[in-house]
Amino acid sequence: MQENIKGLYAAFKAKDARFDGRFFVGISSTGIYCRPVCKARQPKAENCTFFRTAAAAEQAGYRPCLLCRPELAPGTSVTDATADLVYRAARMLERNCGSGQSLREIAERLGCTDRHLRRVFTAEYHVSPVQYLQTCRLLLAKNLFTDTDLSVLEVAMAAGFGSLRRFNDLFKKHYQLVPTALRKRQAEAKSHNGEITLALGYRPPYAWDKILKFLAGRAITGIEVVNNDEYLRTVKLQNAEGQQFCGWVRVGHRPAENTLSVTVSESLLPVLPEVLARIKNLFDLYCEPKAVYETLQVMNTLQPGLCVLGTRLPGCFNVFEMSVRAVLGQQITVKAASTLAARLVAAYGTQVQTGIEGLTHSFPAPAAILALGENISGHLGKLGIISARANTIYQLARVLADEKNDFGFWGNPEEEMQKLQAIRGIGSWTAQYIAMRAMSWPDAFLPTDAGIKKALPDHTPKELQVLSEAWRPWRSYATVNLWNTL
Repeated sequence: MQENIKGLYAAFKAKDARFDGRFFVGISSTGIYCRPVCKARQPKAENCTFFRTAAAAEQAGYRPCLLCRPELAPGTSVTDATADLVYRAARMLERNCGSGQSLREIAERLGCTDRHLRRVFTAEYHVSPVQYLQTCRLLLAKNLFTDTDLSVLEVAMAAGFGSLRRFNDLFKKHYQLVPTALRKRQAEAKSHNGEITLALGYRPPYAWDKILKFLAGRAITGIEVVNNDEYLRTVKLQNAEGQQFCGWVRVGHRPAENTLSVTVSESLLPVLPEVLARIKNLFDLYCEPKAVYETLQVMNTLQPGLCVLGTRLPGCFNVFEMSVRAVLGQQITVKAASTLAARLVAAYGTQVQTGIEGLTHSFPAPAAILALGENISGHLGKLGIISARANTIYQLARVLADEKNDFGFWGNPEEEMQKLQAIRGIGSWTAQYIAMRAMSWPDAFLPTDAGIKKALPDHTPKELQVLSEAWRPWRSYATVNLWNTL
């Protein structure tokens, strides 16, 4: 990144939050690397080296700053990746840093060979995928040491290190500290009492009230609660060995720090990287809001305030849950769809003990729906779900039971939407909606959607489609902005 050192140093000197997570600064006089928003004393330009990723800074021998905490930096935005494959690979490595999944398995998931992935990843980020993965684990461990009182062994296992000895050796090699020494430098340890709280960074501004209102309006009774300006939900996940882990998460907002606080029940520590990755997706923490707004501010010529800087694209925590919710919402109101989803959860969901009022169940897995058999309409009809919707849900469960078809962010949206529309009962609206929320596809658009037509009543769907061309590649964000005006 040294070709633009003058501009990067200017952004570092200005503490410009727009660049947080887009580059890191190695400081030769101290041997540490910082985020561009670090508030420590400004180093001289000749002492600064700029890196695309934290992994590259660590491979160059720099240690993470204890003041700005690089582990809190927002993840790489899709706008930053010249190669979409590399962007998706980086997110998969973050998500799977605790699973033990091999690079070959990740490459297969992305539809390429591990040799090709290694080559393009190194060309883009100047570190190998393995080095990037190692840094993800080390930074998660540092976050846990700083914000919790978990033991060294618990931290090592939660961060994805299979060996305590290897963890201690790597931590000491990279950070020139033993893990317990880092903890001694922090304030009084936090007692976890069956839960831990971590921080996840984002690029400001963040329209927290709008995304919380969106999620509250679609919350499924028994699974999700929005209360006291926080989002809470149950969690049921399995690890690479097939072990099931149940618990809960609570997400709040810390605007002064540009972070979300994420509290996780201790029962979910074995799948912590997966939980955090899903939270990042749900709350769109990879977004670069000013880049989105630069394109979409033209919407305000149609109606003042139509596009709001900081609007996020609500993702999802559970793809099957959100997809079923989308199917149930076809041609009925949001409230009616929530009622049907709640009935489905009460009848076929798994009970989860959380000790939190309103959080009682996890959503039925695809296997639980398939276990009902071909006469699915007979079972779901008793809940008020019409036969056509019941059969669509059954076919959706059959497709998602195949691990190759989970419609995650690593898939090609165009191809995955074709698979969705091959399911009887899923048309363009539902496929686009699932791509928008499950695949984090930024360019979905729903010209026939009732909410969009209500927000712009003077335009036909055909006119809306033409109008939306000026909003590419952020039409998903345009859609959310239109919904938010209702």
